[in-house]
Amino acid sequence: MGNGTWRISRSRGGVHLPLVVVAVLAIALILIGKAQSSLFDRARTGVVDWMRPALVATRAPMEGISRWVGSIGEIFWVYQENLKLKEDNARLRQWHNTALILNERIKRYQLLLHAVPDPALSSVVARVIGRANHPFLQTMILDAGKANAIKPGQAVIDQRGMIGRVFLTGEHTSWVILLTDLNSRIPVSIEPNTDQAIMAGDNSPSPVIETLARGVQLKENAQVVTSGDGDILPAGIPIGLIVPDGNGYRVALFADQTTAQDVEIVDFKQHPEQPSPASQSDLPVTAAGLAPAVPQQQVMPAPQLMVPPAPPPVYKPPVTTPQKPAAPAAQDGSDATEVPDQ
Repeated sequence: MGNGTWRISRSRGGVHLPLVVVAVLAIALILIGKAQSSLFDRARTGVVDWMRPALVATRAPMEGISRWVGSIGEIFWVYQENLKLKEDNARLRQWHNTALILNERIKRYQLLLHAVPDPALSSVVARVIGRANHPFLQTMILDAGKANAIKPGQAVIDQRGMIGRVFLTGEHTSWVILLTDLNSRIPVSIEPNTDQAIMAGDNSPSPVIETLARGVQLKENAQVVTSGDGDILPAGIPIGLIVPDGNGYRVALFADQTTAQDVEIVDFKQHPEQPSPASQSDLPVTAAGLAPAVPQQQVMPAPQLMVPPAPPPVYKPPVTTPQKPAAPAAQDGSDATEVPDQ
């Protein structure tokens, strides 16, 4: 500093620039850059184009180094995650073996008890080709219709759980009303106590539990499945988990209707069997080895004439004969003689 003024000096030359001049030049460059921004943009793009081969050549090594440096911190996380996955896999294998044993045991019990097996369900795989989210209607469109034996009322599920029900079918397309729709109401069963309820949609991501029996207290994370009441839907289709909501309950759905692409349409409409007419061999007497009884012709008795009953006897009072009074006795004490009546 000389004479009270800041100076910037060069090492070789003896030229001294005051700090004020440098500040003025910087401000001028800033103003020129603001006023002539296109000029600097062209200059920047020109420099980048000129340096492009060098940038391309150094890009791959720099990315490899960056990935390697970033993976150093993830090595320990991957190791811990691998240990956790191994534990989960071992635990799932144990449950898998337990499920197989229980399944075989249930089959043996069914054979011993002559239990009627569950009806087989047919299904059709379809693809979601459209969605419609209106304020009062939430639906999706599938690429299967009447040509694929799709009927209204059939359940639509994916690999996680139930999505909705078919409510309108065309020749090659069908419309599905989602469980979250305002018009959706289905009977459900809440495990493990099989509490019966109605699940209703209200255009929110989680439907509401309605028409629950009085005094029933549900537990959080209890599983909700279809009950099969009314032969509308198959029983046991997973839907979601119970979530408390103030004084009521909602259902957190397993299936995500916004990401579902391939779905399955389950056919539960089973026609009732029509019994065949009974034949002679179906009679219990024939099955026992006895000859069936020959029906005898009944003879109707001749009609009898109705005789009116005799009238009741009329009561007649008895007739009494009046008696004459006796003659007075004689005063002299002699016996009185009775005079016979003429």
